[in-house]
This record gives sequence, structure tokens and C-alpha cells, in this order.
Amino acid sequence: MPKQGAVRAKQARKGAATDHDRLQGTWSVAALEVDGQKMPGGMLSGARVVVKGDHFQSLGMGETYEGTLTLDEAANSKTFDLKFTAGPEKGNTNRGIYELDGDGWKLCLATRGGARPQHFATKPGTGHALEVLKRGKVKMTAEAPKQAETPAGAGPATELEGEWSMISGFMDGHPMDKSLLKHGRRVTRGNHTSVLFGPQVFMRGTFTLDPSKKPREIDLAHSEGMHAGKTQLGIYECDGETLRISYGTPGQPRPVDFEPRQGDGKTVAVWKLVK
Repeated sequence: MPKQGAVRAKQARKGAATDHDRLQGTWSVAALEVDGQKMPGGMLSGARVVVKGDHFQSLGMGETYEGTLTLDEAANSKTFDLKFTAGPEKGNTNRGIYELDGDGWKLCLATRGGARPQHFATKPGTGHALEVLKRGKVKMTAEAPKQAETPAGAGPATELEGEWSMISGFMDGHPMDKSLLKHGRRVTRGNHTSVLFGPQVFMRGTFTLDPSKKPREIDLAHSEGMHAGKTQLGIYECDGETLRISYGTPGQPRPVDFEPRQGDGKTVAVWKLVK
């Protein structure tokens, strides 16, 4: 008998409810952190997970995921496996750890099919997601949007000037979640640039360009975000409508192409100018 079934049978004999029993129903996503970055509450409005039997459905944030949920509540650190049968992750399995406390459910999982997390925390480039869920509906507090004002001393406009919406993104060769892409925007004024997801600032910094090089070069000095105080070397292409950028990890050499490869440490993104 599978572990999950054995635990259920044992606890049923004792008349005790299992975690599988306690998870039945609808859970609202109250907080979400991905790759070390907390997602703004406004993005989570309506996001929920419905558990029915061994099946789950994740709704909201622009996508619907479905599959089976397997628990191992006998382990020292309780674990779970999500096997996706429908949606963008169909055919994949995500592994994670969880805690269940009354009407609160906390889980940390590897979103890219990697090794199971060992702690309830995320770091940049790991592909780990930390979620806190509450039973029933959760009212999210709307956050005021950040203003894209022209910073003092921003300098003259460059070919990257304006507001850009995110079309695609890769970190360390892994695609960013589609539910995040639609909230991503890049705002550039002079040599100052910011990347935001919803109202939350992901990074701010200043850059220098060298369009005489082939491919064209960009150096980005971060002032806010996970790389604050560090510089990334990159390359870019811009035709006035579409911007493509490839950055190396801070302290690493400048990339030579725009192709994402797993384990390469690069951040590759494509942006479309908002008119």
C-alpha cells in the first residue's frame, strides 16, 4: 500500500483525521514568494487552491493548473508531490514540504521539477516558491502603484527610453512563470531603469550603453533589489519596438548570446514597448 494510503488506514483505525482529510476544500493564497522575491498582494487576489480527494486545482494569476496531490505526513518533514495532469505544467511533477496548522497551510516547492526544498525559504535562482494559504476567502489589501517619475540627474533619453511590458523571461535557463510575466514592466528614464511586477519594485539601477559594440553592450549597476550594490554585464538588441537583453550573474563575464541554457546563470528577457 502506498505511504499515503497506509497512513490514512492507520489513522482511520484510530479514528483520527489525516492531513489529507484536513486539506479538503478551498484555500486562498495569502502570501507568495518566488526566487527570494515577495509577490505583491494585488497579484494574489482570487488565487486559490481547491483540493478534492487526491486531486487539486490551482486557479488565479492568469493560469489554471490541475493534477494529483500525494502526501507523506509520516516523514519528519512532511512532504508532498504535485503531479500535473492539465494546464501549463502538464506532465511535470513538483516536489515540496508543507506544514498544516488549523486553517493555515504553508508549503515550499521546487517549481522547475528540481530537488525538494529542505527549508521554508526561497533564494534567487533556485526556482523555489513559498506559499501561505488560508482556508476560505482572503481579502487582499491593494497596494498603491509605484510612480515612474523621472529621477534627478537621469540624463538624456536613450534608445531604451519608455515603458516596456514583459514578453518572456528566463533566469538561469529556466522560464519565468507565465502568471508573473503579464505583471512585469520595465520603466526607463534617461540612464535610470526599474523593473516592477505589479506595484512591487523588483529592481532599480543605472546603466551605461555601448551601441558601437557587436552585440551592443549594457552595464547595469543595481541600487535596489536582490543584486543591490552589484553590477551586471550584458548585451542588448533594440529596434524601437522590441528590446532583448541578456545579463550575466554579477561578477561573471558578459554573455555572448541571447540563448537561455540551464545552469548558465544568465537573465534573459524580451520586452515590448508600451505605446
